[in-house]
Amino acid sequence: MLQAADLTIRLHAEDDVVIARVEIPTGTLVVKENVRAVVTIPAGHKLLVKAVQKGKPVMRYNQIIGFATRDIRPGEHVHVHNLAMGDFQRDYAFASLKKETQYAPEPATFLGIVRGDGRVATRNYLGILTSVNCSATVARMIARHFENNLEEYPNVDGVVALTHKTGCGMASEGEPADVLRRTIAGYARHPNFFSTQIVGLGCEANQINVLLSSQRLKRDEKLEAFTIQEKGGTRKAVENGIARVKELLPEANKAKREPVAASHLVLGLQCGGSDGYSGISANPALGAAVDLLVRNGGTAILSETPEIYGAEHLLTRRAVSREVGEKLIARIRWWEDYTRRNGNEMNNNPSPGNKAGGLTTILEKSLGAVAKGGTTNLVDVYEYAQPVKAKGFVYMDTPGYDPVSATGQVAGGANLICFTTGRGSAYGCKPAPSLKLATNSALFAHQEEDMDFNCGTIIDGTRSIAEAGAAFFELILKTASGQRTKSEIFGYGEDEFAPWTLGATM
Repeated sequence: MLQAADLTIRLHAEDDVVIARVEIPTGTLVVKENVRAVVTIPAGHKLLVKAVQKGKPVMRYNQIIGFATRDIRPGEHVHVHNLAMGDFQRDYAFASLKKETQYAPEPATFLGIVRGDGRVATRNYLGILTSVNCSATVARMIARHFENNLEEYPNVDGVVALTHKTGCGMASEGEPADVLRRTIAGYARHPNFFSTQIVGLGCEANQINVLLSSQRLKRDEKLEAFTIQEKGGTRKAVENGIARVKELLPEANKAKREPVAASHLVLGLQCGGSDGYSGISANPALGAAVDLLVRNGGTAILSETPEIYGAEHLLTRRAVSREVGEKLIARIRWWEDYTRRNGNEMNNNPSPGNKAGGLTTILEKSLGAVAKGGTTNLVDVYEYAQPVKAKGFVYMDTPGYDPVSATGQVAGGANLICFTTGRGSAYGCKPAPSLKLATNSALFAHQEEDMDFNCGTIIDGTRSIAEAGAAFFELILKTASGQRTKSEIFGYGEDEFAPWTLGATM
């Protein structure tokens, strides 16, 4: 049982708030802080330990998380009823915290699948992609033919149909079309696909030939592209797709795993259903694992621009150059304009579930979210679904909505997704396996069939952040070597393919 001295977590000596490890009843004396709770403080929520006047900032992580909307006295619950978003000057201090990366003398390895061009896969799928929603049914019918029908091909993980809701009712040129084509091309090239087919209808705005030429894709033995109209209708298109897969399966089954360096790993970092513990346990633990990966030569992609908003100054300081830092700020400015044009604002976050878990403003959520990126240098910044070519810690501009964000990361080359959650997620992401980290032990126990790793041990005081990060890094290596994740066991991953839809639907 926790003692009174252990009821809260202090994140920095200068903070105005501490975080409740468990629910703290009204009248409870928090000994370490010498403050008595004047109301009940839910688990994961904030308890004020210093008086704050109306209009003054409240500090957590020694950073501003919002401004008091009234005078707040010690012992009060700090949340949406007395804390609000506010703007303030941020010092970007470009590249001021840049440091030399200390690489591991003997890099870690995993069992990967080496493709003919030298790229390394963590899974071995055959993919059926679509240029437009009108061809989604044909794509699914091709893939469905092979459900529970691959016993002769034990080295093939499956035949996957990834469909979407756009591709027509849009301009055939411009940013929305460019983003969609870039995303589809990223999947068509992905090393976790032994081969892909792109299926169209034939009359859509996103014409297959334009898609191929604009993305420098060529039809060959690993990439087939056709339309329903040119094949003579649904049945003939489905038969064509099935025949193509049957022809490729024997060759795909020859894939073998072999020891390869961890430098071939590209992690997409995600958080969803965040709570007050996210920035204390799961996100920092994932950050510690990212540091280990980078020191072993690998790559990690932080994303979700609306959910790092207000904490971007912590990333610009880690940029390897002012140029890289400015690229990040340019994406922040794009988002400010984008939300303004659409009658929205950057503080439409946190979600109701986030707030129930203890997060009050986007500033607070963002400060916890950036912890997923560890502490190494920010080496480059990419737009949505652009190919990630740099090694180390990078940033990709994406929305905060998890399926859309992860889709962009996988299109950019992520071959494994790491997803922290405090409220509970059941996300999967074919063709890349997805590992889920629970922020607290209660969630891990309650939703254990969906959770891959428990970071609640950090909150419970039985494991340090560094220890949890090291253990999770080992799980990353095992997963990349073929060990199935909880979401893979359930079969998640096809419906979660969600390219970012920009612009008007006409």
